[in-house]
Amino acid sequence: MTAGLPVSRLDSLEKGRLASTFVELCRIESPSRSERACAERVRSELAALGVGVQEDDAGAHTGSDCGNLLARIPASGPDGRERPQAPRSVLLCAHLDTVPLQAPVEPVLVDGGWENAGEGILGADNKAAVAVLLALARHIRREGAPVDVELLFTVAEEISLAGARAFDASRLRSDFGYVFDHATPIGEVIVGSPTHYRVQASLRGAAAHAGIRPEDGRSAILAASSAIASMRLGRLDEDTTANVGTVTGGTAINVVPEHCTITGEVRSLVPERAEEAVAEMVDRVHEAANLPDCDCDVDMSVQRTFSGYRLSPADTPVRVAFAALRQCGYEPEPVRSGGGSDANALITQGFPTVNLANGTERPHEPGERVSVVALEGMFDVALALLAQAAVSAADEAR
Repeated sequence: MTAGLPVSRLDSLEKGRLASTFVELCRIESPSRSERACAERVRSELAALGVGVQEDDAGAHTGSDCGNLLARIPASGPDGRERPQAPRSVLLCAHLDTVPLQAPVEPVLVDGGWENAGEGILGADNKAAVAVLLALARHIRREGAPVDVELLFTVAEEISLAGARAFDASRLRSDFGYVFDHATPIGEVIVGSPTHYRVQASLRGAAAHAGIRPEDGRSAILAASSAIASMRLGRLDEDTTANVGTVTGGTAINVVPEHCTITGEVRSLVPERAEEAVAEMVDRVHEAANLPDCDCDVDMSVQRTFSGYRLSPADTPVRVAFAALRQCGYEPEPVRSGGGSDANALITQGFPTVNLANGTERPHEPGERVSVVALEGMFDVALALLAQAAVSAADEAR
């Protein structure tokens, strides 16, 4: 622990409020592009605290029914008086959307952790972080904060970070920020994240009656399956992965399929390796389409959806994160991840951001879970980040 710094201690009332907020948020269905109800719950909570919320036009760019929400809470003392010259401003970010629900969400407490009573996701990714940020807002409006705080709630994160990519980071006043969106034990600090490509191939052959004149048809599904079978998928090396996630095509079992579309992705911590893997995937599609038994036309689409990054332990936001974690009793562990987060989108725009582990488990799966200890621990870390950011600013000013 760092001497002289306040340590957040949620009292029983705050703990209960944090848990009830989390449960309420999880019950609000908010799959990507349908975040409005969840956003209104966040807005109403902040409005009750006297915190204004701005909504951007990300919905028009992402197809969501809602834009990103940005709120600002000025630094203040325990007496509630604002500090006109706060030493620093810090952004905290969470996303409002979830992956599609397989079942209604009814959170239940099992062995010290929240789970869905049904056979579907819980939504802790990222409702746990949303609940923590609301709890933090309540706390600092009552107790004050040593730095200015910005809260960003994004939409469509699960669709290749679409909301954060549509957000104009130049609106931010903060020096740096933190995202709570990595499903590993609290203490891990994501210092490396991959570049990500979305690859789509639409193949067109020729339709024909499958039982009367199949020789007149050219099967787009055969071409697509041949392409997939020839691809190297899974983990290509320690830094690179490739996957084909969806295959759609055909109209009926008695028709040689004229159309088929496959969609995949490539991720790599080494940008050049990502480019090579994408090129290889594209080549395999063209080769399969040109096979004598296929002879299909191809329309390829390759999109670099977000860029990777590498952070140094010497970077100020990383140092602040390490100090905050230690203040809360966690041993910081820098890790490289194969996943992306809103941090990727913000860093690409030049805004320094660190993604922190949030203690959730099994995201995107039935059986998704977050322990009560992890939920409360996230709050402790969020509050400690503000304290350590102020300490860091004071150290830099000396």
